[in-house]
Amino acid sequence: MSWLRALKETARSGLAVERRRLSPLIAARGALGLALVVGFSLALFGPAVAAASAFGAFQAAIATFQRSWRPRPTLALASGGSLAVSTFLGYLTGSHTVLFLALLLLWTFLSGLAWAVGPTVGIIASSNVAIMLVTITLPTSVAAAAGHAAMIFTGGLVQAALVVLLPVRPWGAQRDALADALAAEADYARRLRHDPVAPFDPVPLMNARSAAAVTVRQARRRPAELHGPRRLAERIRPVLASLADPAVGAPAEGPRRDRVRELLAAAAEVLDAAARAVRHGEPVRLPPGAVAALRTPDTGTILSGRSHRAALRLAALLDDVVEAADPRTGTSPDDPVPDDARSVGARALRLFRRAKLPGGGPAARTRPSLPRLVPVAVAKMRAELRPGSPVLRHAVRVSAVTAAGYLLGLVLPFGHGYWAPMASVMVMRPDFSQTYARSVARFGGTLVGVALASAVVQTAHPDTYLSAGLAVLCAFGMYLLMRTGYAVSQVCVAAYVVFLLGMEGSGITQTVRDRVLLTLLGGLLAMLAYAVYPAWETPRLRGRLADWLAASGRYATAVAARYADPSGAAGPDVREALLSARAARVAWHDAVGRAVHEPVRHRGLSHAAAEGAGHALAEFGRAAMLLEAHPPERDAVPLPAAAGLAEALREATERGARAVRERRVPEWDGLRETVAAWDTEVADPLLRKAARLLLDALDELSTTLTDA
Repeated sequence: MSWLRALKETARSGLAVERRRLSPLIAARGALGLALVVGFSLALFGPAVAAASAFGAFQAAIATFQRSWRPRPTLALASGGSLAVSTFLGYLTGSHTVLFLALLLLWTFLSGLAWAVGPTVGIIASSNVAIMLVTITLPTSVAAAAGHAAMIFTGGLVQAALVVLLPVRPWGAQRDALADALAAEADYARRLRHDPVAPFDPVPLMNARSAAAVTVRQARRRPAELHGPRRLAERIRPVLASLADPAVGAPAEGPRRDRVRELLAAAAEVLDAAARAVRHGEPVRLPPGAVAALRTPDTGTILSGRSHRAALRLAALLDDVVEAADPRTGTSPDDPVPDDARSVGARALRLFRRAKLPGGGPAARTRPSLPRLVPVAVAKMRAELRPGSPVLRHAVRVSAVTAAGYLLGLVLPFGHGYWAPMASVMVMRPDFSQTYARSVARFGGTLVGVALASAVVQTAHPDTYLSAGLAVLCAFGMYLLMRTGYAVSQVCVAAYVVFLLGMEGSGITQTVRDRVLLTLLGGLLAMLAYAVYPAWETPRLRGRLADWLAASGRYATAVAARYADPSGAAGPDVREALLSARAARVAWHDAVGRAVHEPVRHRGLSHAAAEGAGHALAEFGRAAMLLEAHPPERDAVPLPAAAGLAEALREATERGARAVRERRVPEWDGLRETVAAWDTEVADPLLRKAARLLLDALDELSTTLTDA
């Protein structure tokens, strides 16, 4: 992609406005916290302290909107506390340019490395640097600096308290993640009716798994319906695939295929009903037609063999999903079960919970508390201190640009010179497309926001309290619309800052001119820095593809090894291998999404080749999943030939991954010989067909890379 086209695409992306579900009550709660903090500090301490405390409350509320599974009060406190520390250190060095510049370089570099921990931490750290640049201009002494820092933390404390005192849809993020996973399974079932080999995006399942990890305090209060359906959804996916696939189940056309389509449609309706129940905390309302389709005895007369067993297993798993997702039955193992949800599978699930879980409480994947997370975060940041790390390059870029913007702001004949580095640090991200899109969006949003705020000020001439009220109103608009697009949120942020600084009587004309010009300068510096010192994703695509191939190979190896050792005592863990393969797949697709907008040559893996390679590895994973859908019983007779297949898969995919990294076309001769012998040694048609599908997918990968 050329630079001109890349700039056009990123600009269009940055200015896009999306239709998203709004959360007016949560936005109103954040604005209420801001109003309480501003009003209190304005009445007791004056406009300067009010402005400082407002930034703390404003940023703490933004932190609660981030995509994180941690408790919202914890996010607000962490944001307020870290911002208070940042601003106090900035206050201590603000009057000494050299010392402050050194602190700015260090703090910005650390904020850049913080992206290694996750986007939530990265956003909070970047915002701390940006707000520090504004607030250090307010106090005049160390005592005043301490007071301002205390008020900033108070703002975060107030927002955390409001989250506790005024809960809005508790566990809403976790409910949405689990409901999205169930809805994704329902959509998958519908697509399988028309395309028996349709792909499945594992991201909703991965998000649900992340959301299921809770702290010890959360585990004691989590609704029971939030922990059962996720694992069941994981088990349903391979059953759906095996039921639909004509290679191992019903033929592509005929009465048996019609029955499979009917079962898939019924499964989709049941999963959608469970998703709605989880999302809203309501009882599950099952469509009568779907229940009748799943329970009709005609299935046994139409389907046979593995397709019949898959249909029975699907019905049992769906019963379990209904049991686990219904708040009437998921609260306690001893609660009565409604007739429409009662089944052998559901009762078995309740007995399992009662036997395995102490006191009948839900088992939980534990999430470390914030103090225990600190060494983990430090380790992740240290791991990025290596040549070629995109996060390290981002940290170097953002610290250099912020320092340069700060110095230019001092030299240029404008007031409010901190706006240039503030704009830079807020728009810069580790990848190209987000940095450029946010730069364009920030300038456009700033221009509109400042123009609107200027018109209001020049027309109404608001006093201190009216300016504070208008600032709170703009903050409410930002909280309400922040998920619809960065440009829209920046309109509200620009107006918010103008009104907030207007409480002190700052010259509005100078503020408008300086903010627009310096925001443009900060955005241009950010864009120029990425062009000079980039971290392109395109050259790393082969490495990402090799990682996915190796992880998929380990997954297929673990599944095949289970047939050689049905007890699983000495074999690799299938679940862990599957999770690693999913993570590698998501990393690959994220990398391709970033690379598609980069203005660089592909260097050996074109976009068409990347698409074909991704399809081939997705088929490889689907073939392994078909084997996983029909695992042997733990007391089954071991299949010695499966050990040879597992070893051949491991060696072939490891060699293939090395070949992909070295820009060679992988070969599968050893695996081909093993599969040929497998056909003669194994009588089970499913095992023979799955092995051939695995080899065919790898051959497709080699063909794609040959034509790259």
